[in-house]
Amino acid sequence: MPASTSSLLREDGNPNVSDNGTSDEERSHESSITPILVVSTFIAVCGSFCYGFAVGYSSSAESGIRKELDLSVSEYSVFGSIMTIGGMVGAISSGKVADYTGRKRTMWLSEIFCISGWLIIAFAKDVWWLYIGRLSLGVGVGLITYVVPVYIAEITPKNHRGGFTSAQQMMLSLGFALVYFIGNIIYWRTLSLIVLIPCILQLVGLFFIPESPRWLAKLDREKEFETTLQWLRGMNADISQEAVDIRDTIDISQHNSKAKFLNLFQRKYAYPIIVGVGLMLLQQFGGTSAVAYYSSSIYVKANFSTIIGTTTAGILQIPASIAGVLLLDISGRRRLLLVSSIGTCLSLVLVGLSFLFQELHYLEELTPVLTFIGLLGYGVTFAVGMSGIPWVIMSEIFPLDVKASAGSLVTLVNWAGSWIVTYSFSFMLGWSSTGTFFFFATVCGVTALFIWKWVPETKGRTLEEIQAAITRFPSEVC
Repeated sequence: MPASTSSLLREDGNPNVSDNGTSDEERSHESSITPILVVSTFIAVCGSFCYGFAVGYSSSAESGIRKELDLSVSEYSVFGSIMTIGGMVGAISSGKVADYTGRKRTMWLSEIFCISGWLIIAFAKDVWWLYIGRLSLGVGVGLITYVVPVYIAEITPKNHRGGFTSAQQMMLSLGFALVYFIGNIIYWRTLSLIVLIPCILQLVGLFFIPESPRWLAKLDREKEFETTLQWLRGMNADISQEAVDIRDTIDISQHNSKAKFLNLFQRKYAYPIIVGVGLMLLQQFGGTSAVAYYSSSIYVKANFSTIIGTTTAGILQIPASIAGVLLLDISGRRRLLLVSSIGTCLSLVLVGLSFLFQELHYLEELTPVLTFIGLLGYGVTFAVGMSGIPWVIMSEIFPLDVKASAGSLVTLVNWAGSWIVTYSFSFMLGWSSTGTFFFFATVCGVTALFIWKWVPETKGRTLEEIQAAITRFPSEVC
């Protein structure tokens, strides 16, 4: 294993490549931000807003739903976690659906599931309708988690790709923050109807934005490919070299591809698979779903106000996510991930200590305050990096010939990890609150080590350069 994987993508034989992976010639031709690029990204990330809203909904609506429909703790736990089952279903099919129907149609399909799910929840008369609605919602967001970052990465020039791709995390956090902020004061049925606004906006907006040029090129739709790429880069931009690079990469990938899932496990793909799967597993087993889905229960156990806790967390999510977007193309993916994982580790240690004081009946008056500070610290540091950057890296590292299968695999791993954590969290909390949060803190510490040793820096490189470089190094990395 090399001392640092940050140099992995600089090994392309170009003496003029700087530390951030950009040559002098490339810097002189960097693409500018165009209105259609901004609009296309905004329409795409409306789906991420729905995802964030769905994640926070089960915590914010818990008291209202349980009181009105007379749900037991176990029944509501199923409602909270069943979205992850739907997410796994969506994840399994996400890559193939996006490849066969296109990125736009996949987003359109995801919103059909999401809108149906929210409407079913809004008008549910018993627990089974809640389950069906939440399951449908899970399928929709399972598709969203794969296709949105992939679409944005494929339409964005390399010098802006990190910031644009991480905008999905900002919108996810905005949805999460909004449901936490207003969920305590708005009727739960009304709450589920509010999120239909961005869902419908995306559904309609998809008719007016371009398809991914890389997907068009893969289908040999040359005229549409060139027209779309020119539209995205600006009518006066020179797209000739980028078009050639995209075509060359697609030709190579199609020549090597046999369209078999087992091709993923060839040695040349070992490194990107380890990075993608590793980040997704560690993200979930670091406690993100537990904190997001059950923060109200955690505050209750710590004897702290759930309204103050969830509302403050919602407010802080927004500036933290904006900071992550602004810093991503400045500091790079790897450095921000390290800061985020170390921050979440220290925050969870603080929460674990707060419950340790409670269990030992020593300094118990500190438990509510330390829990509050620890969970806020966790939310902020997670939002800055670990929440969105793994999806950015996932959208960058997989070659086109295995992108669908690999993307489905890592998305499935993420949702499966989320299901395990959300399903088992109540049992873990009953076993030991202290042990639960120290376990999550340990995973976050392991995450920092994994990032340091395995995760490459992809800032400043085209998708073609990243994917060509990363598959040349399995023997050095593995």
